[in-house]
Amino acid sequence: MVFSSVFSPTLNLAMSSSHSCYVSSNKYCYSYRRRRTQNTRRRTVRVRGSSSSSSSSNEKDKEDSDSDSFNPFGFVTDNPSSRSAIQLPESPAEDGNVGQMLYRIEDKGKEFGSYVKSGKLRWFMRETGSSDSRRGTIVFLHGAPTQSFSYRVVMSQLADAGFHCFAPDWIGFGFSDKPQPGYGFDYTEKEFHDALENLLEVLGVKSPFFLVVQGFLVGSYGLTWALKNSSKISKIAILNSPLTLSSVIPGLFQQLRIPLFGEFTCQNAIIAERFIEAGSPYVLKNEKADVYRLPYLASSGPGFALLEAARKANFKGTLREIVEGFASERWDKPILLAWGLSDKYLPQSVAEEFKKGNQTNIKLQPIEGAGHMPQEDWPEKVVDALRMFF
Repeated sequence: MVFSSVFSPTLNLAMSSSHSCYVSSNKYCYSYRRRRTQNTRRRTVRVRGSSSSSSSSNEKDKEDSDSDSFNPFGFVTDNPSSRSAIQLPESPAEDGNVGQMLYRIEDKGKEFGSYVKSGKLRWFMRETGSSDSRRGTIVFLHGAPTQSFSYRVVMSQLADAGFHCFAPDWIGFGFSDKPQPGYGFDYTEKEFHDALENLLEVLGVKSPFFLVVQGFLVGSYGLTWALKNSSKISKIAILNSPLTLSSVIPGLFQQLRIPLFGEFTCQNAIIAERFIEAGSPYVLKNEKADVYRLPYLASSGPGFALLEAARKANFKGTLREIVEGFASERWDKPILLAWGLSDKYLPQSVAEEFKKGNQTNIKLQPIEGAGHMPQEDWPEKVVDALRMFF
């Protein structure tokens, strides 16, 4: 089957954009304005249009029929929030619409944010409240493959309640730096720990502070960092994160570890929003999906950073460290499990099993109606739980 038939009747924009990004990591895709300065013209692709030649109509119908029976990119139209981004319009712009999309959304999703330099790394940091906040400091850490944008509402409301809040995008994620492996950062657990340690020093975060952690991979690294720095932590709130050896690792991270297939997977521009929606009972609104999509759409860097982090991770070893480290005989500080009950990755049984290891210090607070990212699905309920706990 020719290449064009594979993409009928829909086209994965991530694939078309990755052709120019895949071969050179950490280089931005051409923006629309830059494209228009080029003298050469590229072919435009019509996604839903029928064949322009009547002589090829029978062949086209056969291709469409084949695609209906097996379309490896069928997920494009299964995700309502992604339709406007992934399907080209009937009359695409002269050079396609990737640049137009970037131009439209490039300033979105940076609420309460600014850039902070820590050593050679530049972090994107969200901050609410002030150092004079009477109720203490909270540091929020997100999981993969998302970003600190998910905490924006929770941070805003907790600042109103008297807390000083920080939420960084991990290195390699969101709007923070995404260095190539071997050039200052190799995406190992130790390097994430060291980078976080240096960032907290630059921010002047005073110990002990409150820590909130959510999600897979780098979210788990937030917990293992806490185990190594328990004296700096006052209390920990854990939102849906893998906590036991029975926690299932989602297919995304397994796919990323497959040679060649992982390189293909990591360049999917809608990787983050698809992951969020797959773990939630809700569909992201377009304005939210735009923000989660933007880093992966704008550059190949986030995809390759995620790929490297997933391949360097020891998922079972990290989970074993978390289980043993937070057991009653080793951890004596309060832990809140604010758990979205509709999580399709991590059921409530994971939280209940984890709680059995330290009944005295762990409290389970179910968040009804929320999925894998309760801070995104139902931030008001998360705020209520955190205010009571902190």
